[in-house]
Amino acid sequence: MRSVVVVDSANVVGSRPDGWWKDRAAATRRLHEALLVADVPGDEIVMVLEGGARGGARPGKDAHVRIVHAPKEGDVTILAEAQRASARGCTVTVVTADRALAANVTATGATVVGPPWLLDQLDTLEHG
Repeated sequence: MRSVVVVDSANVVGSRPDGWWKDRAAATRRLHEALLVADVPGDEIVMVLEGGARGGARPGKDAHVRIVHAPKEGDVTILAEAQRASARGCTVTVVTADRALAANVTATGATVVGPPWLLDQLDTLEHG
């Protein structure tokens, strides 16, 4: 069974006070680049981008990471991505700390993990 990790990129980027608010697109680009080389469990990683963060990466697939630009609210797109993956029979993990979104995606059968789950894996890669 394929596994899909759907990333609430705004939530993950915003979970660390590292100056991301000065340039959301650059912070999103850094997350994308880290995910390209990280060994995150999942056959596919879906990064959902909203607002100014959309400038950080073009929509489309790059290796095992697929970028999706949310037309408006990222939560609606994240839920739709989780539903699509679940309908294909995939195991779905959604990375977010948003409680309302977590409740909605859990109803689709997805597992929800917080940003530290993902960031810890990226930190391990960075600090080896």
